[in-house]
Amino acid sequence: MTSAPPPATALQITPSAPISRELHGWRAKCLQRLVRMQLPVPRSFAIPADTVRMIAQGRRIQPDALLDIFAGSGLVSVRPSAAMPEWGGPGTVLNVGINDALHARLAEVIGRDNADAVYLSFVQSYAIHIARLDPDLFTQDGPDALAASLRHYQDEMDQPFPQDPTEQLSEVLRSMARAWDGPTARLLRQAKGAPADAPLGLVVQEMALALGPGICGSGTIQFIDPVTGTPRVTGRFRGQRHGATVGAGAETLFLTRDDRGPALEDTAPEIFADLVRFGIAARERLREEMQIEFVVTEGRISVIDATRVARGSRAGVRIAVSLARDGIIPPEEALMRVEPRALADLLHHQVDPRAPRDVVARGIDASPGAATGRIVFSAASAQSAHARGEPCILVRRETVPEDIRGMHASVAVLTERGGTTSHAAVIARGLGLPCIVGASGLTIDARARTVRAGSRILHEGDEITIDGSSGEVLAGAAVLLPPALDDAFTQLMDWAADAGGMGVRANADTPEDARAARRFQAQGIGLCRTEHMFFDAERLPAMREMIFADTPEDRRLSLDRILPMQRQDFASLFEIMAGLPVTIRLFDPPLHEFLPHDREGLRELAESLDLPLSDVTRRVEALTEFNPMLGMRGVRLGITVPEIYDMQARAIFEATVQASRKGDPVVPEIMIPLVSAMREVELVKTRIDAVAAAVRNEMRTDFTYRLGVMVETPRAALRAGDIAAHSAFLSFGTNDLTQMTYGLSRDDAGRFMGTYVGQGVYAEDPFHVLDQDGVGELLLIGVQRARAQAPGITLSVCGEHGGNPESIAFCHQAGVDYVSCSPFRVPVARLAAAQSAIRNRPPVPRS
Repeated sequence: MTSAPPPATALQITPSAPISRELHGWRAKCLQRLVRMQLPVPRSFAIPADTVRMIAQGRRIQPDALLDIFAGSGLVSVRPSAAMPEWGGPGTVLNVGINDALHARLAEVIGRDNADAVYLSFVQSYAIHIARLDPDLFTQDGPDALAASLRHYQDEMDQPFPQDPTEQLSEVLRSMARAWDGPTARLLRQAKGAPADAPLGLVVQEMALALGPGICGSGTIQFIDPVTGTPRVTGRFRGQRHGATVGAGAETLFLTRDDRGPALEDTAPEIFADLVRFGIAARERLREEMQIEFVVTEGRISVIDATRVARGSRAGVRIAVSLARDGIIPPEEALMRVEPRALADLLHHQVDPRAPRDVVARGIDASPGAATGRIVFSAASAQSAHARGEPCILVRRETVPEDIRGMHASVAVLTERGGTTSHAAVIARGLGLPCIVGASGLTIDARARTVRAGSRILHEGDEITIDGSSGEVLAGAAVLLPPALDDAFTQLMDWAADAGGMGVRANADTPEDARAARRFQAQGIGLCRTEHMFFDAERLPAMREMIFADTPEDRRLSLDRILPMQRQDFASLFEIMAGLPVTIRLFDPPLHEFLPHDREGLRELAESLDLPLSDVTRRVEALTEFNPMLGMRGVRLGITVPEIYDMQARAIFEATVQASRKGDPVVPEIMIPLVSAMREVELVKTRIDAVAAAVRNEMRTDFTYRLGVMVETPRAALRAGDIAAHSAFLSFGTNDLTQMTYGLSRDDAGRFMGTYVGQGVYAEDPFHVLDQDGVGELLLIGVQRARAQAPGITLSVCGEHGGNPESIAFCHQAGVDYVSCSPFRVPVARLAAAQSAIRNRPPVPRS
């Protein structure tokens, strides 16, 4: 039986060579494209992944195909070439092939000191990284360092330093192949999204000397600002520098005179002009903004490599749009190149990535953006600071509904507890405030007005910066970049609209929210949470009076005080949305949220109601529930205390008439929360129809409205067919649906969610990314049964998942009509919806 022939050792990278990204890696494929562009690329060879895998397993290969590469300068480099550049790989090894003979020849060309430095650099690198000898033996420098390193190598290995270039190369290839398969390297690349068995190719390239007479050196050049994406030539030219070897007369030059220093543009204009020409060609042919790595040898340029320019979110959007505007890529490809989450960085101030960061604590990045302000520990203090014109950051153990006014007065929010769908997170996203939650390393002492972060103690009034995009709390005032709602952002959003896909509405409770929704081109309001309106200082007393009322008549009298304010709330939203749909969720939270719980607050309430403190305390205790989120709230409250929904329905219908007389006709959408049975819908619908009839008669005008249900309980999803028979629309509230499906508190799960995700219990935080296997299955069942009963019914998702790109893709597949999310997540959702539409578009048949 004959043995299998040895695999092909290497393939020279030529214009016609069968180089593939999958087999030889991204670097090899990129070099081939540069060769096809006739750029001055040194001779290069690609070693395929299957050969690298065999090398790692200890199999010897025949390096014959590489031998003549040493005939040039005598030196080669070996670089990793994984399928994706972000997967990394073992470090590049330079100067392979140098030995005593080549050292002597180099000394004649570039001088003895430079030749010694090149030889020493390789001996040290080989001894430490290839032979794995003690680094302490090979860190010396100076005139005798080369001889000492060669002697140490021989003493440790019991043989001289290898003089055969082929042996050197074989050992370098073996070491790099095995390093790729090491457990640490495997974990690192898996963290970057690589599969566990990701292949590695290697590239062997003839080295150009960056030392010697004339203009010699190495450098990089790129043609955009990596932070903003605006056109700008940046980079450095390091004269007389060959890898880590620094020769005599070394100097660093800027590339252009705009950098206010010695510039290559002035000292070597021909070289600079060639580099610019190469960059323009690379952008057009590679369809990307590239950073070019080059070497100059006695005035001759060698292009060593080209990599995609590392960029921030702002630059990424501008680059994609610029390439499409210039006809290099189509607009649809520009849309697909932008990560939807990146748009969140454009809508807010951001910490400048080039500036230093003094991190004092970390938490969950719950709402993007950055802001600087002084620490306050209460909503009242925040309002006072706001009145004085002082930016403040509200720091709380966790926020509660009463903190909403303080959040409105703050520039950012920081909480010790909570997760991505906690009260602080949801409200902050709606307001567009940077927010960090679950900063468990903090210890807040509200009485002492201090917060401890490790060994540091911060006091009320100290200045901090919240980076809601990274989850980092920074000491002092960080350098911030302004929002980037520029022409590139606008163009990308226009292309997203052209691409189609699901509709995107906004969750909006206030006129400010509604105006933000219009600014980001939301297609309406998908969720208006009316309970937030009741915490206003003018309404809270009437709300508390209603809670303490003993009869329906007394409750109606208290609610009559709120009616005109609610009517104006809705009229303002209708007028701002100018004919776009507005979905109003009826009152949802348990009543105890509107009552104080500390003794001072109870005493103040007793005074305002002219009741004994004991009576007030008993009533508050009577309203206390063991699990209020599963208790008397939502439709249950609407059925047992129907006066609340009656008042809200009347306010909606009167606002409908008022707004319709001023502008476009309004068709309000009224949504019943927390439904679990068809009979609940029937009962509420009967009362709302009666209110509508009364308003029509009183105002002598006609109007229409749509009644729908918020599907937040597993039973509602399972009985969606029954419920759809009495509903014009169903909106899946995936925050509560996730909470009830998992039996998790969305406010408390953040305490252990990191551990659960880290140990693989959950692949992702289910409050952040929709759980497709459990919650998603309920959603699919609900969609299917609702459409079977009522084919024309409108279906939507209005939880926080409505702004999550992965969840939006699932909703698209599920057949949902639209998603609704916080106003500042609307651009993210619009781009994600467009990308989902593009991915699922049927292929165009070939003619």
